[in-house]
Formats: sequence, C-alpha cells, structure tokens
Amino acid sequence: MTNFDPAAMLSFDLETTSANPHEARIVTSAMVRIDSSGAHPSEILADPGVEIPEGAQKVHGITTEYAREHGRPHDEVLDETVETIQAGWRDGLNLIVYNATYDLTVLRHLTSDFTVTGTVYDPFVIDKIKDRYRKGRRRLSDLCEHYGVRIDNAHEATSDALAAARIAWKQVRIWPDLVEMDAEELMEFQAVGYHEIQTEFRKYLESRGRDASDVTTSWPMQG
Repeated sequence: MTNFDPAAMLSFDLETTSANPHEARIVTSAMVRIDSSGAHPSEILADPGVEIPEGAQKVHGITTEYAREHGRPHDEVLDETVETIQAGWRDGLNLIVYNATYDLTVLRHLTSDFTVTGTVYDPFVIDKIKDRYRKGRRRLSDLCEHYGVRIDNAHEATSDALAAARIAWKQVRIWPDLVEMDAEELMEFQAVGYHEIQTEFRKYLESRGRDASDVTTSWPMQG
C-alpha cells in the first residue's frame, strides 16, 4: 500500500440533529476534495425528516423550517454522501474526518452497512496520540488555535472540513513519521492509540465511581 499523501485528501464533515451518532440524522454534509489543483468544496443541505432540536440549532444555526424549505430529501443526501466518500477512496484519496468515530458512526447507523474501504486520517485522534498529555480541551476550534490554523465559521460543515484538512497538513509536517507509514500502518496506529487512550480514560472514570458506559474504544467507527 502507498504511503499517506497529504496532497490527496477528501475532507468530510456532518452537521446533524443530535450529538448521539446512533440517533443523529444529517442536516448538512460537506466534502472538500484537495489535490494538486487546490481545494474543491461542496456542501448539501438535507431535510432530516424530523424536528431539529433547539440544542442542535444553536450549534449549526439551521432551523427545522429552513431545512424543510431548502433541503434535499434526507436519504438522497445520505446516498450521495456515501457514494462521494467511496469514490474518493477508489481514487486513492485519504478521508480526513475530525473525530471520525462520530461522523462515520452516523453513516453506519443510517445505512446499516457503511464500510471503511480506504484510509481515514483523524486529526483529533492524531493529536491525542502524538501530544497525549497536553492540557486543555481538544475541540476543533481548540486545535485550530493550537496549530495556528484558520477556521472561517465554526460548526459550518464546509468550514469545519477545511479546518480539519489544514490541521492534518500541519500535523504531518510536525510529525513526518506519519507520512512514512503506509495506509494500513496509519490506520492501525490510530486505532491502537485510540483504544489505549480510551481504555485508560474508562479505567480512570471507573476508579472514581463515575459512569464510563459511553466511553468508546473502537475507531474509526463505534461498534
């Protein structure tokens, strides 16, 4: 398998109806294809077919009424999203997903059979593995500040996808060993590192009598 190429990326982000990936439906789906000719963004607005809760509206700013009036049918957006991702993998692109266990689990839940068939690069997981003991939060906006990356409009899907790609570009220059790995090695590096970190976190919570039932250890999708 070829090594990870930061100049061949498809960066992906969803805005949804819920923070729970097993309940969420798509509100917006953004893709940014990045190659030698530059960045090529596209974004689709969906009518999720359900009420968008107030909490989700506060995050991404899209109301139920707006999505119903202007959005495309939910399943149509879902099918196009999955096909674009799979086409990117067939073209040899690396899928950039910040906190992949959320977005890809949403796709698995909605389709029941979404499968990872190419390389996933998760800037969130890479940051946790490579700079494990840095204090502070690790939201996308926090990592943008840490890496000196521009984010144009947080929680707007295309802006978030672009920011994730910029972080990935910075990371592979800080840690060049990442591009020395082939795709299989990079996937294993992230999956094993995520499992170790989350297992340690789960034990920490349990040792203090706190609920750890929602701490997942699988990457790039929840089981």
